[in-house]
Amino acid sequence: MQQFHGSDEYIASDELIRSVNIAAALKKPLLIKGEPGTGKTMLAEAIARSLDMELLIWNIKSTTRAQDGLYVYDTVQRLYDSQFGADGVDDIARYIRLGKMGEAFEKEKQTVLLIDEIDKADLEFPNDLLWELDKMEFYIPETGKTVKAKHRPIVIITSNAEKELPDAFLRRCIFHYIAFPEQPMMEKIIKAHYPDLDQKLIDGVLDAFYRVRDLRGLQKKPSTSEVLDWIQALVIGGVPVEKLEKLVTDIETELQNSMQREVTSETIGELALAALREVDEVAYVRFASVYRRFKDIDSFLEELEKLRDSHEN
Repeated sequence: MQQFHGSDEYIASDELIRSVNIAAALKKPLLIKGEPGTGKTMLAEAIARSLDMELLIWNIKSTTRAQDGLYVYDTVQRLYDSQFGADGVDDIARYIRLGKMGEAFEKEKQTVLLIDEIDKADLEFPNDLLWELDKMEFYIPETGKTVKAKHRPIVIITSNAEKELPDAFLRRCIFHYIAFPEQPMMEKIIKAHYPDLDQKLIDGVLDAFYRVRDLRGLQKKPSTSEVLDWIQALVIGGVPVEKLEKLVTDIETELQNSMQREVTSETIGELALAALREVDEVAYVRFASVYRRFKDIDSFLEELEKLRDSHEN
């Protein structure tokens, strides 16, 4: 049996690697919990690449039903076809569309199935999947067909711990909690994405990043994905480490003096933009393009116009 050993792009702890391989060996789903931005979704992508398997992603929403991942009976299309006299209307199988779990069962080769953010769904949603996860099969009453997995997929389930999951469901999973990386692990993650980055810049970013995370009262702490975006903006903008340190110190002081009980990451982002605007206009525009992710060219040009007006005034 193939084993997961991590990858150059995804830095995994020894405990996480063991959890992945134990879940695969025991043929159980791997339930991954952790705060947003700790790389839970990227883990499934790394496993699929490492084992040379196709990755199927079932994104869970508050309105998602368990059956959506198995199959959908398109009654609307069948009614439409019957009204216009289309051939084959009596063949119900034509109107059955497999969901992501159903697709994984039907694949000729083993796949990795990611059930992403299961805690967004209704409380009973996980229990509704117990039979399918155990037996690797499901029944379609409209056609009288039972779909059985040709190859048991490697099932990765992620949760942001927004709500508790049922005990019956938890007993069927291998559980692993991804703690937010300590500074040495975060340095490895940064170097995996930016192998040629100057060590002085890495040290400055890490110091600033963890100082911001340690601020009391943060409603949502910045995550790994955000520090990588930050580095990208700094590299593009060419902000010196010395200016970066002063910028973070000023933001930290302003937050502490504000006496706010809760500070959102959006507030920090806007403070960073304001401070960067004073430090380096080019870096400001480039950081804004990453942070705000302008939806179109007009919104980007609007920001440039504001910058020009403030400079003239």
